[in-house]
Amino acid sequence: MSDFITLTITAMVPFLFVAQGTMLSGRAGIFNVSQEGLMLLGAAIGYLVSLKWGGNLVGLLVAALAGAAFGAILGWATTYLRMDQFVVGLALFFLSGGTASLLYRVVIGADEPPRIRPLPDIVFGQDVLVFVAIGLSALLWWWLYRTDSGMRLRSVGENPKAADSLGINVTRTRMLAASLGGGLMAVGGAYLPMAFSGVYADGIVAGRGWLAIALAFFGGWRPQLILAGSLFFAAMDVLAQRAQVSGIGIPHQFVSMLPYVATLLVMIFAFRWALVPQFLGKNYDRESRITG
Repeated sequence: MSDFITLTITAMVPFLFVAQGTMLSGRAGIFNVSQEGLMLLGAAIGYLVSLKWGGNLVGLLVAALAGAAFGAILGWATTYLRMDQFVVGLALFFLSGGTASLLYRVVIGADEPPRIRPLPDIVFGQDVLVFVAIGLSALLWWWLYRTDSGMRLRSVGENPKAADSLGINVTRTRMLAASLGGGLMAVGGAYLPMAFSGVYADGIVAGRGWLAIALAFFGGWRPQLILAGSLFFAAMDVLAQRAQVSGIGIPHQFVSMLPYVATLLVMIFAFRWALVPQFLGKNYDRESRITG
């Protein structure tokens, strides 16, 4: 039982970083759907930088910067060019995923990839990013609901025209939220080779990015509920992995479906009470009465 709890807490970290990044962007009205690709990009960059140039900490920082750059592209394309957020997000998903594979093949090639040193445990068998992820969730809750700047960001995602009339810079807020959100998503991807496999592979993300989108809705776009939901999603993931190696006689394809089936069942009920930002996925034009 203790092993299951330890594995669940570890498996929670990528879900938590990516879902909180999704929430942060969404609170400003930017609906990012490139999570799967940004996680791949973060995993590749985090692995390669850690292996070749600077260790895990530098790998995490460079991965975060790369994710923030892609998030800024999303913010720029949808805020300044007013392009469709879903279309741009899908394009960035393919671009970031392709970039990840390209970088890996240029640096490593077809050779057997060496393993990087995992993040060291600091207490209770958990590495530092576990506590960073939990602390980040608490910090985001405090910032969004207890500070003026956080309330300004939330107002942009609810009613940007009203926020603009109060002197809030809607464009800058959306750009900042999109960049920070993209950075968190890439960190969630970089955690995978540093805590689980020790190497990068094109299938390392395994659908976690798509589940993180569902997790943002499940948590009602609130950091504290996303933290709780991340534990549930991680527990389903660990259960599926344990069932695959337990020899219970069920085809592994059915076992692999467990996290997604559980997610679907939960989302059926979660959508009834999820508080989605009113301007989520819409573009704002201060010169027009019609926005979207």
